Amino acid sequence: MFFDSWYDLWRIIVVGILAYVGLVFLLRVTGKRTLSKMNAFDLVVTVALGSTLATVLLSSDVSLAEGLLAFVLLCGLQYAVATASVRSDRFQSIIKAKPSLLFHNGRFIGPMLREERVTEEEILAAVRSQGHVDLDKVLAVVLETDGSFSVLTGSSASGSSALRTVTGETGTA
Repeated sequence: MFFDSWYDLWRIIVVGILAYVGLVFLLRVTGKRTLSKMNAFDLVVTVALGSTLATVLLSSDVSLAEGLLAFVLLCGLQYAVATASVRSDRFQSIIKAKPSLLFHNGRFIGPMLREERVTEEEILAAVRSQGHVDLDKVLAVVLETDGSFSVLTGSSASGSSALRTVTGETGTA
């Protein structure tokens, strides 16, 4: 229960170091995007990499070679999906969600709140957490593709607005 064998401990140390070095090398080769949180797919890959590392470290049923192959597979799939998303708008629309406008010009957008299952209280908490007190100074609150809230202040600019790709009631997306 508390101690099985010295072999198990040395295995964790050796396999842990090699798996860690292999994962860091692979992440450097595949680029920063592999660990980004730009959308739900990216988050799943990041969690899967962590889970795979834990399994390789703690399960003697999984060899180092199998763990490294799993890393390569996950990073390769993430790389392929990200590349396809950049090259094909149709593929991107299948894989990635669009950000959603939940609050705009002083009013909550009820249909979007219901669709995204977000409450007004959660919007207010997001506004407060970003240091804002006065809702009149908040232009918009957007639920981003990674599940985070963006609180935007300032004036509504036409044409060059950061809201141009956001789904909601502003006549966009």
